Amino acid sequence: MRLEISCQDRLGIAQDVLDILVTKEIDLRGIEIDPVGKIFLNFPNIEFEDFQHLMPQIRRIDGIDDVKTTLFMPGEREKNQLSAILRTLPDPVFSVDAKGNILLCNEAVSAGLELPASEINTMEIAEVVKGFNFTKWMDGKSPGPQSSKVKFIQQDYLADMLPITVADGEKKSIMAGAVVILKSEMRLGQQFTAFHQSPTDSFDRFVTESSFMKRAVHEAKRVADLDAPILIFGETGTGKEMIARACHQSSRRSEGAFLALNCASLPDSVAETELFGCAAGTYNQSSGKVGLLEQAKGGTLLLDEIADMSSQLQAKLLRVLEDGEFRRVGDVAPVSVDVRFICTTCRDLGQLVEEGRFRKELYYRLNVLSLVMPSLKDRRQDIVPLAESFILQHSTKLGRRPAKLSKSCVDFLQQYPWPGNVRQLQNALYRALSLLDGKEITKEDIQLPSCAPSVTYIDENFEGTLDEEVKKFEKDLLKRLYPFYPSTRQLAKKLGLSHTAIANKLREYGINKATVKL
Repeated sequence: MRLEISCQDRLGIAQDVLDILVTKEIDLRGIEIDPVGKIFLNFPNIEFEDFQHLMPQIRRIDGIDDVKTTLFMPGEREKNQLSAILRTLPDPVFSVDAKGNILLCNEAVSAGLELPASEINTMEIAEVVKGFNFTKWMDGKSPGPQSSKVKFIQQDYLADMLPITVADGEKKSIMAGAVVILKSEMRLGQQFTAFHQSPTDSFDRFVTESSFMKRAVHEAKRVADLDAPILIFGETGTGKEMIARACHQSSRRSEGAFLALNCASLPDSVAETELFGCAAGTYNQSSGKVGLLEQAKGGTLLLDEIADMSSQLQAKLLRVLEDGEFRRVGDVAPVSVDVRFICTTCRDLGQLVEEGRFRKELYYRLNVLSLVMPSLKDRRQDIVPLAESFILQHSTKLGRRPAKLSKSCVDFLQQYPWPGNVRQLQNALYRALSLLDGKEITKEDIQLPSCAPSVTYIDENFEGTLDEEVKKFEKDLLKRLYPFYPSTRQLAKKLGLSHTAIANKLREYGINKATVKL
Protein backbone atom coordinates (compact mmCIF):
# COMPACT_ATOMS: atom_id res chain seq x y z
CA MET A 1 0.00 0.00 0.00
CA ARG A 2 1.23 3.48 -0.83
CA LEU A 3 0.12 6.80 0.62
CA GLU A 4 0.61 10.33 -0.71
CA ILE A 5 0.55 12.88 2.13
CA SER A 6 0.31 16.60 1.30
CA CYS A 7 1.76 18.66 4.14
CA GLN A 8 3.29 21.95 5.21
CA ASP A 9 6.99 22.51 5.70
CA ARG A 10 7.29 21.89 9.47
CA LEU A 11 10.24 20.45 11.34
CA GLY A 12 9.40 17.00 12.74
CA ILE A 13 6.24 16.42 10.69
CA ALA A 14 7.68 13.31 9.04
CA GLN A 15 8.62 11.90 12.47
CA ASP A 16 5.03 12.42 13.67
CA VAL A 17 3.75 10.38 10.74
CA LEU A 18 6.25 7.59 11.40
CA ASP A 19 5.31 7.47 15.09
CA ILE A 20 1.73 6.61 14.12
CA LEU A 21 2.96 3.72 11.96
CA VAL A 22 5.03 2.45 14.90
CA THR A 23 2.01 2.47 17.24
CA LYS A 24 0.04 0.52 14.59
CA GLU A 25 2.96 -1.92 14.22
CA ILE A 26 3.12 -1.23 10.48
CA ASP A 27 6.39 -2.25 8.81
CA LEU A 28 7.62 0.63 6.69
CA ARG A 29 9.13 -0.46 3.36
CA GLY A 30 10.03 2.95 2.04
CA ILE A 31 9.62 6.69 2.52
CA GLU A 32 10.24 9.52 0.06
CA ILE A 33 9.98 13.23 0.80
CA ASP A 34 9.19 15.54 -2.07
CA PRO A 35 10.56 19.12 -1.81
CA VAL A 36 7.20 20.54 -2.95
CA GLY A 37 5.54 19.41 0.29
CA LYS A 38 4.64 15.75 -0.03
CA ILE A 39 5.54 12.60 1.90
CA PHE A 40 5.19 9.20 0.22
CA LEU A 41 4.94 6.01 2.29
CA ASN A 42 5.21 2.40 1.15
CA PHE A 43 4.07 -0.37 3.53
CA PRO A 44 2.34 -3.78 3.30
CA ASN A 45 -1.40 -3.90 2.75
CA ILE A 46 -3.41 -3.73 5.98
CA GLU A 47 -6.97 -4.68 6.91
CA PHE A 48 -9.68 -2.25 5.86
CA GLU A 49 -10.71 -1.53 9.47
CA ASP A 50 -7.12 -0.64 10.42
CA PHE A 51 -6.87 1.52 7.33
CA GLN A 52 -10.06 3.41 8.29
CA HIS A 53 -8.50 4.33 11.65
CA LEU A 54 -5.05 5.14 10.20
CA MET A 55 -6.17 7.80 7.72
CA PRO A 56 -7.98 10.09 10.25
CA GLN A 57 -5.06 9.84 12.68
CA ILE A 58 -2.62 11.08 10.05
CA ARG A 59 -4.98 13.87 8.99
CA ARG A 60 -5.15 15.13 12.60
CA ILE A 61 -1.39 15.78 12.68
CA ASP A 62 -0.63 19.48 12.72
CA GLY A 63 0.41 20.64 9.23
CA ILE A 64 -1.14 17.72 7.29
CA ASP A 65 -3.39 18.99 4.46
CA ASP A 66 -4.49 15.76 2.76
CA VAL A 67 -3.89 11.99 2.70
CA LYS A 68 -4.73 9.67 -0.19
CA THR A 69 -3.61 6.39 -1.68
CA THR A 70 -1.36 6.36 -4.74
CA LEU A 71 -0.39 3.65 -7.21
CA PHE A 72 3.36 4.16 -7.06
CA MET A 73 6.16 5.97 -5.29
CA PRO A 74 8.00 8.72 -7.26
CA GLY A 75 11.16 6.62 -7.24
CA GLU A 76 9.28 3.61 -8.62
CA ARG A 77 7.80 5.69 -11.41
CA GLU A 78 11.21 7.15 -12.27
CA LYS A 79 12.78 3.70 -12.29
CA ASN A 80 10.03 2.27 -14.51
CA GLN A 81 10.29 5.21 -16.91
CA LEU A 82 14.05 4.73 -17.16
CA SER A 83 13.59 1.01 -17.70
CA ALA A 84 11.04 1.65 -20.47
CA ILE A 85 13.40 4.11 -22.19
CA LEU A 86 16.29 1.66 -22.00
CA ARG A 87 14.19 -1.21 -23.38
CA THR A 88 13.08 0.78 -26.42
CA LEU A 89 16.53 2.16 -27.27
CA PRO A 90 18.07 0.15 -30.13
CA ASP A 91 21.60 1.16 -29.10
CA PRO A 92 23.57 -0.66 -26.35
CA VAL A 93 23.45 1.43 -23.14
CA PHE A 94 25.40 0.93 -19.89
CA SER A 95 25.19 2.70 -16.53
CA VAL A 96 28.40 2.38 -14.48
CA ASP A 97 29.60 3.54 -11.09
CA ALA A 98 32.70 5.68 -10.46
CA LYS A 99 34.94 2.57 -10.57
CA GLY A 100 33.57 1.34 -13.91
CA ASN A 101 31.37 -1.44 -12.51
CA ILE A 102 28.24 -2.05 -14.59
CA LEU A 103 25.12 -1.22 -12.60
CA LEU A 104 22.52 -1.37 -15.37
CA CYS A 105 22.32 -2.27 -19.07
CA ASN A 106 19.55 -2.56 -21.63
CA GLU A 107 18.31 -5.45 -23.77
CA ALA A 108 20.53 -4.46 -26.69
CA VAL A 109 23.56 -5.22 -24.51
CA SER A 110 22.13 -8.52 -23.26
CA ALA A 111 21.25 -9.62 -26.80
CA GLY A 112 24.67 -8.64 -28.13
CA LEU A 113 26.62 -10.43 -25.39
CA GLU A 114 24.10 -13.28 -25.23
CA LEU A 115 24.17 -13.04 -21.43
CA PRO A 116 21.45 -12.25 -18.87
CA ALA A 117 21.51 -8.74 -17.39
CA SER A 118 22.10 -10.19 -13.92
CA GLU A 119 25.41 -11.66 -15.06
CA ILE A 120 26.47 -8.51 -16.96
CA ASN A 121 25.80 -6.38 -13.88
CA THR A 122 28.62 -8.19 -12.04
CA MET A 123 31.21 -7.17 -14.64
CA GLU A 124 33.36 -4.10 -15.28
CA ILE A 125 32.66 -2.14 -18.45
CA ALA A 126 36.31 -2.52 -19.52
CA GLU A 127 35.66 -6.25 -19.87
CA VAL A 128 33.09 -5.78 -22.63
CA VAL A 129 33.89 -2.37 -24.17
CA LYS A 130 37.50 -2.12 -25.36
CA GLY A 131 39.58 0.79 -26.57
CA PHE A 132 38.84 3.47 -23.94
CA ASN A 133 40.08 3.92 -20.37
CA PHE A 134 36.83 4.64 -18.51
CA THR A 135 38.46 4.68 -15.05
CA LYS A 136 41.08 7.23 -16.06
CA TRP A 137 38.41 9.45 -17.60
CA MET A 138 36.22 9.35 -14.47
CA ASP A 139 39.23 9.93 -12.18
CA GLY A 140 40.01 13.19 -13.97
CA LYS A 141 39.55 16.58 -12.26
CA SER A 142 36.34 17.52 -14.07
CA PRO A 143 35.41 14.92 -16.70
CA GLY A 144 32.96 16.18 -19.28
CA PRO A 145 30.98 14.41 -22.02
CA GLN A 146 33.25 12.60 -24.44
CA SER A 147 33.02 10.48 -27.58
CA SER A 148 35.46 7.78 -28.62
CA LYS A 149 35.74 4.90 -31.07
CA VAL A 150 35.54 1.57 -29.18
CA LYS A 151 35.14 -2.15 -29.76
CA PHE A 152 32.05 -4.06 -28.60
CA ILE A 153 31.65 -7.73 -29.53
CA GLN A 154 34.65 -7.33 -31.87
CA GLN A 155 32.86 -4.60 -33.84
CA ASP A 156 33.48 -0.86 -34.16
CA TYR A 157 31.15 1.50 -32.27
CA LEU A 158 31.12 5.18 -31.38
CA ALA A 159 30.78 5.53 -27.58
CA ASP A 160 29.16 8.62 -26.06
CA MET A 161 30.21 8.93 -22.38
CA LEU A 162 28.06 11.15 -20.17
CA PRO A 163 29.25 11.74 -16.58
CA ILE A 164 26.85 11.46 -13.63
CA THR A 165 27.63 13.87 -10.80
CA VAL A 166 26.11 14.47 -7.38
CA ALA A 167 26.16 17.92 -5.80
CA ASP A 168 28.35 18.24 -2.68
CA GLY A 169 27.75 21.72 -1.37
CA GLU A 170 26.90 24.76 -3.48
CA LYS A 171 29.68 24.55 -6.06
CA LYS A 172 31.48 21.23 -5.70
CA SER A 173 30.18 18.02 -7.31
CA ILE A 174 31.25 14.40 -6.88
CA MET A 175 31.65 11.93 -9.75
CA ALA A 176 29.10 9.16 -9.16
CA GLY A 177 29.44 7.24 -12.43
CA ALA A 178 28.54 7.54 -16.09
CA VAL A 179 26.12 6.52 -18.82
CA VAL A 180 27.73 4.97 -21.91
CA ILE A 181 25.78 4.81 -25.19
CA LEU A 182 27.18 2.85 -28.14
CA LYS A 183 26.24 3.59 -31.75
CA SER A 184 27.18 1.31 -34.65
CA GLU A 185 28.25 2.61 -38.05
CA MET A 186 24.91 1.48 -39.48
CA ARG A 187 22.93 3.38 -36.83
CA LEU A 188 25.02 6.51 -37.39
CA GLY A 189 24.34 6.18 -41.12
CA GLN A 190 20.60 5.88 -40.50
CA GLN A 191 20.62 8.97 -38.31
CA PHE A 192 22.65 10.92 -40.87
CA THR A 193 20.18 9.87 -43.57
CA ALA A 194 17.21 10.91 -41.46
CA PHE A 195 18.83 14.29 -40.77
CA HIS A 196 19.31 14.98 -44.49
CA GLN A 197 16.04 13.44 -45.64
CA SER A 198 13.82 15.71 -47.69
CA PRO A 199 10.72 16.97 -45.83
CA THR A 200 8.31 15.22 -48.19
CA ASP A 201 8.52 11.48 -48.73
CA SER A 202 9.02 10.82 -52.44
CA PHE A 203 7.58 7.32 -51.95
CA ASP A 204 4.16 8.61 -50.86
CA ARG A 205 2.94 8.58 -54.47
CA PHE A 206 3.07 4.77 -54.62
CA VAL A 207 -0.09 2.76 -53.98
CA THR A 208 0.88 0.03 -51.53
CA GLU A 209 -2.20 -1.92 -50.49
CA SER A 210 -0.63 -5.24 -51.54
CA SER A 211 2.09 -6.94 -49.49
CA PHE A 212 4.35 -7.26 -52.56
CA MET A 213 4.31 -3.52 -53.23
CA LYS A 214 4.69 -2.65 -49.55
CA ARG A 215 7.83 -4.78 -49.46
CA ALA A 216 9.22 -3.22 -52.67
CA VAL A 217 8.75 0.33 -51.38
CA HIS A 218 10.10 -0.56 -47.93
CA GLU A 219 13.30 -1.98 -49.45
CA ALA A 220 13.63 1.00 -51.81
CA LYS A 221 13.48 3.39 -48.85
CA ARG A 222 16.28 1.49 -47.13
CA VAL A 223 18.66 1.59 -50.09
CA ALA A 224 17.74 5.05 -51.43
CA ASP A 225 20.42 7.04 -49.60
CA LEU A 226 23.21 4.52 -50.01
CA ASP A 227 25.59 5.55 -52.78
CA ALA A 228 26.14 2.10 -54.32
CA PRO A 229 24.52 1.20 -57.69
CA ILE A 230 20.94 -0.09 -57.67
CA LEU A 231 19.69 -2.71 -60.14
CA ILE A 232 15.89 -2.71 -60.53
CA PHE A 233 14.21 -5.78 -62.01
CA GLY A 234 10.64 -5.85 -63.24
CA GLU A 235 8.37 -6.45 -66.21
CA THR A 236 7.63 -3.67 -68.69
CA GLY A 237 5.28 -1.06 -67.25
CA THR A 238 5.73 -1.91 -63.56
CA GLY A 239 7.14 1.52 -62.64
CA LYS A 240 10.89 0.85 -62.55
CA GLU A 241 11.80 4.39 -63.61
CA MET A 242 9.31 5.85 -61.14
CA ILE A 243 10.87 4.07 -58.17
CA ALA A 244 14.36 4.93 -59.45
CA ARG A 245 13.36 8.61 -59.44
CA ALA A 246 11.94 8.24 -55.91
CA CYS A 247 15.25 6.71 -54.74
CA HIS A 248 17.08 9.72 -56.21
CA GLN A 249 14.72 12.23 -54.58
CA SER A 250 15.15 10.54 -51.19
CA SER A 251 18.94 10.47 -51.41
CA ARG A 252 21.58 13.00 -50.44
CA ARG A 253 21.98 13.58 -54.20
CA SER A 254 18.43 14.91 -54.53
CA GLU A 255 19.69 18.43 -55.29
CA GLY A 256 21.62 17.04 -58.27
CA ALA A 257 20.28 16.08 -61.68
CA PHE A 258 18.36 12.88 -62.47
CA LEU A 259 19.13 11.91 -66.06
CA ALA A 260 18.24 8.80 -68.03
CA LEU A 261 19.59 6.89 -71.03
CA ASN A 262 17.46 4.23 -72.71
CA CYS A 263 19.97 1.60 -73.78
CA ALA A 264 17.48 -0.07 -76.15
CA SER A 265 16.37 2.95 -78.14
CA LEU A 266 19.66 4.25 -79.59
CA PRO A 267 22.30 2.86 -81.97
CA ASP A 268 25.58 1.99 -80.29
CA SER A 269 27.53 4.99 -81.61
CA VAL A 270 24.80 7.44 -80.61
CA ALA A 271 24.44 5.89 -77.16
CA GLU A 272 28.20 6.15 -76.61
CA THR A 273 28.20 9.85 -77.50
CA GLU A 274 25.15 10.48 -75.33
CA LEU A 275 26.80 8.77 -72.39
CA PHE A 276 30.40 9.97 -72.63
CA GLY A 277 30.14 13.08 -74.82
CA CYS A 278 32.69 13.89 -77.50
CA ALA A 279 35.61 16.25 -78.06
CA ALA A 280 35.55 19.17 -80.49
CA GLY A 281 36.17 18.03 -84.07
CA THR A 282 34.73 14.55 -83.53
CA TYR A 283 32.05 13.58 -86.06
CA ASN A 284 32.76 16.90 -87.84
CA GLN A 285 31.36 18.90 -84.93
CA SER A 286 32.95 22.29 -84.37
CA SER A 287 32.33 22.18 -80.63
CA GLY A 288 32.46 19.34 -78.13
CA LYS A 289 29.44 17.66 -76.54
CA VAL A 290 29.00 17.10 -72.83
CA GLY A 291 27.72 13.60 -72.10
CA LEU A 292 25.22 12.44 -69.51
CA LEU A 293 28.00 11.31 -67.16
CA GLU A 294 29.18 14.91 -66.84
CA GLN A 295 25.72 16.45 -66.86
CA ALA A 296 24.63 14.21 -63.98
CA LYS A 297 27.60 15.19 -61.80
CA GLY A 298 26.54 15.08 -58.16
CA GLY A 299 23.27 13.43 -59.15
CA THR A 300 21.91 10.14 -60.49
CA LEU A 301 22.15 8.50 -63.91
CA LEU A 302 19.47 5.98 -64.87
CA LEU A 303 20.49 3.37 -67.44
CA ASP A 304 17.15 2.03 -68.63
CA GLU A 305 17.04 -1.54 -69.98
CA ILE A 306 20.73 -2.15 -69.31
CA ALA A 307 20.43 -5.68 -70.77
CA ASP A 308 20.19 -4.15 -74.26
CA MET A 309 23.51 -2.29 -73.96
CA SER A 310 26.06 -3.49 -76.53
CA SER A 311 29.13 -5.48 -75.48
CA GLN A 312 31.43 -2.61 -76.48
CA LEU A 313 29.52 -0.11 -74.35
CA GLN A 314 29.35 -2.59 -71.48
CA ALA A 315 33.15 -2.79 -71.47
CA LYS A 316 33.48 1.01 -71.37
CA LEU A 317 30.89 1.32 -68.59
CA LEU A 318 32.73 -1.33 -66.57
CA ARG A 319 35.92 0.72 -66.88
CA VAL A 320 34.07 3.79 -65.58
CA LEU A 321 32.83 1.86 -62.54
CA GLU A 322 36.29 0.46 -61.80
CA ASP A 323 38.37 3.61 -62.39
CA GLY A 324 35.90 6.35 -61.45
CA GLU A 325 36.76 8.26 -64.62
CA PHE A 326 36.21 8.22 -68.40
CA ARG A 327 37.28 9.92 -71.60
CA ARG A 328 35.06 11.70 -74.08
CA VAL A 329 34.88 10.18 -77.54
CA GLY A 330 37.88 11.51 -79.49
CA ASP A 331 39.60 12.92 -76.39
CA VAL A 332 42.47 11.71 -74.21
CA ALA A 333 41.91 13.83 -71.09
CA PRO A 334 40.30 11.85 -68.25
CA VAL A 335 37.13 13.18 -66.61
CA SER A 336 36.28 12.12 -63.05
CA VAL A 337 32.85 10.65 -62.34
CA ASP A 338 30.62 11.70 -59.45
CA VAL A 339 27.39 9.89 -60.32
CA ARG A 340 25.15 7.33 -58.65
CA PHE A 341 24.10 4.62 -61.14
CA ILE A 342 20.62 3.11 -61.15
CA CYS A 343 19.92 0.47 -63.82
CA THR A 344 16.67 -1.20 -64.83
CA THR A 345 15.90 -4.35 -66.78
CA CYS A 346 12.91 -6.50 -67.62
CA ARG A 347 15.15 -9.46 -68.45
CA ASP A 348 16.95 -12.06 -66.34
CA LEU A 349 20.51 -10.70 -66.28
CA GLY A 350 21.76 -13.77 -64.42
CA GLN A 351 20.58 -15.95 -67.32
CA LEU A 352 22.13 -13.57 -69.87
CA VAL A 353 25.45 -13.80 -68.00
CA GLU A 354 25.32 -17.61 -68.16
CA GLU A 355 24.61 -17.41 -71.89
CA GLY A 356 27.55 -15.03 -72.40
CA ARG A 357 25.31 -12.18 -73.58
CA PHE A 358 26.07 -9.85 -70.66
CA ARG A 359 29.45 -9.21 -69.04
CA LYS A 360 29.79 -11.04 -65.75
CA GLU A 361 32.08 -8.38 -64.24
CA LEU A 362 29.62 -5.60 -65.09
CA TYR A 363 26.71 -7.61 -63.69
CA TYR A 364 28.39 -7.96 -60.30
CA ARG A 365 29.46 -4.29 -60.34
CA LEU A 366 25.89 -3.14 -60.92
CA ASN A 367 24.07 -5.72 -58.82
CA VAL A 368 25.19 -4.31 -55.46
CA LEU A 369 21.71 -3.29 -54.29
CA SER A 370 18.73 -4.83 -56.06
CA LEU A 371 15.00 -4.16 -56.09
CA VAL A 372 12.17 -6.13 -57.69
CA MET A 373 9.07 -4.30 -58.92
CA PRO A 374 6.10 -6.70 -58.78
CA SER A 375 3.84 -7.12 -61.79
CA LEU A 376 0.29 -5.82 -61.56
CA LYS A 377 -1.18 -9.32 -61.57
CA ASP A 378 0.76 -9.94 -58.34
CA ARG A 379 -0.71 -6.87 -56.65
CA ARG A 380 -4.45 -7.25 -57.20
CA GLN A 381 -5.24 -5.22 -54.08
CA ASP A 382 -3.61 -2.19 -55.72
CA ILE A 383 -5.62 -2.25 -58.96
CA VAL A 384 -8.71 -0.34 -57.82
CA PRO A 385 -6.78 2.31 -55.79
CA LEU A 386 -4.46 2.78 -58.78
CA ALA A 387 -7.42 3.10 -61.13
CA GLU A 388 -9.06 5.72 -58.92
CA SER A 389 -5.77 7.64 -58.72
CA PHE A 390 -5.36 7.61 -62.52
CA ILE A 391 -8.96 8.69 -63.03
CA LEU A 392 -8.37 11.71 -60.79
CA GLN A 393 -5.13 12.62 -62.63
CA HIS A 394 -6.61 12.19 -66.12
CA SER A 395 -9.83 14.03 -65.25
CA THR A 396 -7.80 17.05 -64.14
CA LYS A 397 -5.88 17.05 -67.45
CA LEU A 398 -9.08 16.64 -69.48
CA GLY A 399 -10.91 19.36 -67.53
CA ARG A 400 -13.81 17.16 -66.43
CA ARG A 401 -15.25 15.84 -63.21
CA PRO A 402 -13.83 12.47 -62.07
CA ALA A 403 -15.96 9.53 -63.16
CA LYS A 404 -16.88 6.53 -61.03
CA LEU A 405 -16.11 2.87 -61.71
CA SER A 406 -19.10 0.56 -62.06
CA LYS A 407 -19.10 -2.77 -60.24
CA SER A 408 -18.77 -4.70 -63.50
CA CYS A 409 -15.78 -2.53 -64.41
CA VAL A 410 -14.13 -3.10 -61.03
CA ASP A 411 -14.57 -6.86 -61.38
CA PHE A 412 -13.17 -6.77 -64.92
CA LEU A 413 -10.13 -4.70 -63.91
CA GLN A 414 -9.32 -7.09 -61.08
CA GLN A 415 -9.65 -10.20 -63.27
CA TYR A 416 -7.70 -8.94 -66.29
CA PRO A 417 -4.10 -10.30 -66.38
CA TRP A 418 -2.50 -6.92 -67.30
CA PRO A 419 0.45 -8.02 -69.44
CA GLY A 420 1.39 -4.32 -69.77
CA ASN A 421 1.15 -3.79 -66.01
CA VAL A 422 0.53 -0.37 -64.45
CA ARG A 423 1.28 1.54 -67.67
CA GLN A 424 -1.40 -0.47 -69.51
CA LEU A 425 -3.95 0.28 -66.77
CA GLN A 426 -3.11 3.99 -66.91
CA ASN A 427 -3.43 4.16 -70.70
CA ALA A 428 -6.69 2.15 -70.74
CA LEU A 429 -8.31 4.53 -68.27
CA TYR A 430 -7.10 7.60 -70.16
CA ARG A 431 -8.72 6.31 -73.35
CA ALA A 432 -11.94 5.44 -71.50
CA LEU A 433 -12.18 8.90 -69.92
CA SER A 434 -11.41 10.65 -73.21
CA LEU A 435 -14.36 8.96 -74.94
CA LEU A 436 -16.73 8.83 -71.96
CA ASP A 437 -20.09 10.60 -72.24
CA GLY A 438 -21.59 9.76 -68.84
CA LYS A 439 -20.36 9.88 -65.24
CA GLU A 440 -19.58 6.19 -64.82
CA ILE A 441 -16.95 3.97 -66.43
CA THR A 442 -18.36 0.56 -67.31
CA LYS A 443 -16.69 -2.62 -68.44
CA GLU A 444 -17.60 -1.78 -72.04
CA ASP A 445 -15.68 1.52 -71.84
CA ILE A 446 -12.40 -0.29 -71.15
CA GLN A 447 -10.93 -1.33 -74.50
CA LEU A 448 -8.25 -3.96 -73.95
CA PRO A 449 -6.80 -6.83 -75.99
CA SER A 450 -8.46 -10.16 -75.32
CA CYS A 451 -6.58 -12.02 -72.63
CA ALA A 452 -7.52 -14.96 -70.49
CA PRO A 453 -8.54 -13.64 -67.07
CA SER A 454 -6.32 -16.16 -65.36
CA VAL A 455 -2.97 -17.66 -66.23
CA THR A 456 -3.05 -21.19 -67.61
CA TYR A 457 0.03 -22.97 -66.37
CA ILE A 458 -0.60 -26.35 -68.03
CA ASP A 459 -1.42 -26.85 -71.71
CA GLU A 460 -4.27 -29.30 -72.21
CA ASN A 461 -2.09 -31.11 -74.79
CA PHE A 462 0.91 -31.45 -72.50
CA GLU A 463 3.21 -34.45 -72.71
CA GLY A 464 4.38 -36.09 -69.53
CA THR A 465 2.99 -37.21 -66.20
CA LEU A 466 0.82 -35.28 -63.78
CA ASP A 467 3.65 -35.31 -61.25
CA GLU A 468 6.01 -33.68 -63.77
CA GLU A 469 3.54 -30.90 -64.57
CA VAL A 470 2.78 -30.31 -60.90
CA LYS A 471 6.51 -29.93 -60.25
CA LYS A 472 6.78 -27.42 -63.13
CA PHE A 473 3.95 -25.39 -61.64
CA GLU A 474 5.46 -25.62 -58.16
CA LYS A 475 8.88 -24.49 -59.39
CA ASP A 476 7.39 -21.55 -61.32
CA LEU A 477 5.34 -20.45 -58.32
CA LEU A 478 8.32 -20.61 -55.96
CA LYS A 479 10.50 -18.65 -58.43
CA ARG A 480 7.84 -15.92 -58.65
CA LEU A 481 7.36 -15.66 -54.88
CA TYR A 482 10.98 -16.05 -53.75
CA PRO A 483 12.14 -12.46 -54.52
CA PHE A 484 9.41 -11.15 -52.22
CA TYR A 485 9.92 -13.76 -49.46
CA PRO A 486 13.74 -14.30 -49.37
CA SER A 487 13.48 -15.81 -45.90
CA THR A 488 12.41 -19.46 -46.10
CA ARG A 489 10.40 -18.99 -42.92
CA GLN A 490 8.44 -16.11 -44.48
CA LEU A 491 7.81 -18.12 -47.66
CA ALA A 492 6.77 -21.16 -45.64
CA LYS A 493 4.25 -19.05 -43.68
CA LYS A 494 2.87 -17.59 -46.93
CA LEU A 495 2.30 -21.04 -48.47
CA GLY A 496 1.18 -22.77 -45.28
CA LEU A 497 4.06 -25.25 -45.22
CA SER A 498 6.80 -26.04 -42.75
CA HIS A 499 10.16 -24.27 -42.92
CA THR A 500 11.88 -27.61 -43.62
CA ALA A 501 9.51 -28.47 -46.50
CA ILE A 502 10.12 -25.12 -48.23
CA ALA A 503 13.89 -25.33 -47.71
CA ASN A 504 13.92 -28.80 -49.29
CA LYS A 505 11.84 -27.65 -52.29
CA LEU A 506 14.05 -24.60 -52.90
CA ARG A 507 17.11 -26.85 -52.76
CA GLU A 508 15.49 -29.38 -55.12
CA TYR A 509 14.67 -26.73 -57.73
CA GLY A 510 17.95 -24.80 -57.31
CA ILE A 511 16.17 -21.60 -56.29
CA ASN A 512 18.29 -19.07 -54.38
CA LYS A 513 19.28 -15.39 -54.41
CA ALA A 514 21.89 -16.00 -57.09
CA THR A 515 19.47 -17.68 -59.52
CA VAL A 516 16.25 -15.72 -58.96
CA LYS A 517 15.93 -12.01 -59.70
CA LEU A 518 12.51 -11.72 -61.31
